[in-house]
Amino acid sequence: MDRLSQMATFVKAVELGSFSAAADDLNMSPQLVGKQVKMLEQHLGVSLLNRTTRRQSLTDFGRTFYQRAKMILADMYAVESLAAEARGVPSGRLRINAPVTFGMHALSPRLLEYMVKYPQVSLDLTLSNELVDVVDDGYDAVFRIGVLQDSGLKAIPLMPYQLVLCAAPFYLERRLPIKTPWDLQQHECLGFGYSDGRSSWSFDGPEGRIDVPIKSRLTINQGYPLLAAAIAGLGVILQPLELVGDALRNGSLVRLLSQYAVPASPLHILYTPDRRMTPKLRSFLDFSVATFGNRSK
Repeated sequence: MDRLSQMATFVKAVELGSFSAAADDLNMSPQLVGKQVKMLEQHLGVSLLNRTTRRQSLTDFGRTFYQRAKMILADMYAVESLAAEARGVPSGRLRINAPVTFGMHALSPRLLEYMVKYPQVSLDLTLSNELVDVVDDGYDAVFRIGVLQDSGLKAIPLMPYQLVLCAAPFYLERRLPIKTPWDLQQHECLGFGYSDGRSSWSFDGPEGRIDVPIKSRLTINQGYPLLAAAIAGLGVILQPLELVGDALRNGSLVRLLSQYAVPASPLHILYTPDRRMTPKLRSFLDFSVATFGNRSK
C-alpha cells in the first residue's frame, strides 16, 4: 500500500472520528482502515492514535502529523488539478456544500448526470443548513438560499427557490378556515429553524406585499421532521415545493392560499473569485447553471 493512501486513510479517520466511519466513506472495511493506519505508524516508528474500546484520540505527534498530512494531501490534489487543467479534462475531487432540503430533493437526484459525463471527477457533497465558510472549510463551491450578504465571494444566480404554504386535511377540519394570510395568526404555524421566516411569513396578493407575524410552538431545523409534523396535523408549514410535492400529490397535505404568491427565495452558487478556474470547477458551475439556472433570463 502506498504511503499517500495510508496518509489519506489516517486523515479521513481523524476527520470522521472512527475507523468504521472512515471505512464507510472510503468504501473499505474497518479492518483495512485500521491496517493502513497501523502500517503508517510502523513506518514512522511512532503512535499516531491513542485507542480504547470506546474512543480514539490523537497523540501529540499524531496531532502534528495530521496537520502536515492534510497539507501534503492538499498539495497532491492541487498538482493533480494542474495536470488535469493542462489536459483540459475535468478530474480530481470537488467539495460542495448545499442546504439540506435542496441538496436531498433537487441536487442529489441530478448528480448522476454530472458524474456520468465527468467520470474522472469525485464529488464530496456536504448537506447543512448552517452557514459554512467557503475558504476556511475548504469548499470549492456552495449553494446558498436567501439574500446574500457581502462576502467577497463570486455568486452565480440560479432559479429562485419556490416555497409552498400547506397543511394536512385533518388539521384544517379542526380549525378556522384560512382565506387570507392574516387568518394564519389564528393557527399553529410550524417554524423552520434556519430561515428568516421564523417570526413572519410574506405573501404577494391583490393588495401588494403582506408580512404576517406568526407564532410557532414547534420550530425544527430540518425539513423532513417539519414535513412529518405537518402531515401528522400539528400545523401549517411554508416549505419548498421539492419537499412537500409528494405529500401534495397523494393528498397528505393540501395547498393553501393559492391566490397569494409566496415570494421566492434567491438561489446562488458561490465560489471564491481568486480560486483557479480548473476544468473540474468550471464543469460543475456549468452543470449547475444548466440544471438549476434562472430560465427567466
